[in-house]
Amino acid sequence: MHRLARYALTALALPVLAVPTTRLVAQATTSAPANQPAANPADVGSLDAIIAALYDVISGPAGQQRNWDRMRSLFIPGARLIPSSPAPDGKVVPRVLDVDGYIGRAGPMLEKNGFFEREISRKTDSFGTITHAFSTYESRRAKDDAKPFARGINSIQLVNDGTRWWIVTVFWDSERPNNPLPEKYLTK
Repeated sequence: MHRLARYALTALALPVLAVPTTRLVAQATTSAPANQPAANPADVGSLDAIIAALYDVISGPAGQQRNWDRMRSLFIPGARLIPSSPAPDGKVVPRVLDVDGYIGRAGPMLEKNGFFEREISRKTDSFGTITHAFSTYESRRAKDDAKPFARGINSIQLVNDGTRWWIVTVFWDSERPNNPLPEKYLTK
C-alpha cells in the first residue's frame, strides 16, 4: 500500500480509537426510552419468540384493532421497516419507515381488510449479539383462506442486549412472476 494512503487511513482511524469505550457503549445503548411500551418478556425472551410476536401483532381479522404498543415494544429505538418493491415504472424505491410510520401507513388497511401473515421458513445467521433472519412468509386475508394472496421474504436484523431481543430492521420484498421465491428459502 502506498505510504501516503496508509498515513491517511491511520489518520482517519485515530479519532475513532481516541473515543473512550464507555462513551461508545453509552451511545449504542438498547434501553427503551421512557415513552416506549414495556415488552412482554415472553415476546422478547428468544429469537423464535420475537419473530412469532412480530407476525402475531400484525395479524387479525377484519375489524380487529391491533395492539400497536405491543409492536412498538419489539423494536429498538430508531428501528426501521423498509418495504421494497417496484413502482409501476419498474424502478425499485424502498420506503424507509419508522415503527409509527409503518403503523400509520399499514395499520388501517390491516385492520379494515383482515390480514394474517405467518412464517413458512427461516434461514438464520448469527455473530456475537447480532442475528440476521431471512423469514419467508405467506399472507392471507382470513386465517382459514386456502391460498395466500402474497408471499415474500422479510429480512430481519435483530440484536440481543443480554436481557432481551430487539428488532433493528425489517426489510422485505414480495414474490412476483419475475421474482419467484427461491427453493432454498422455502425449506425448513
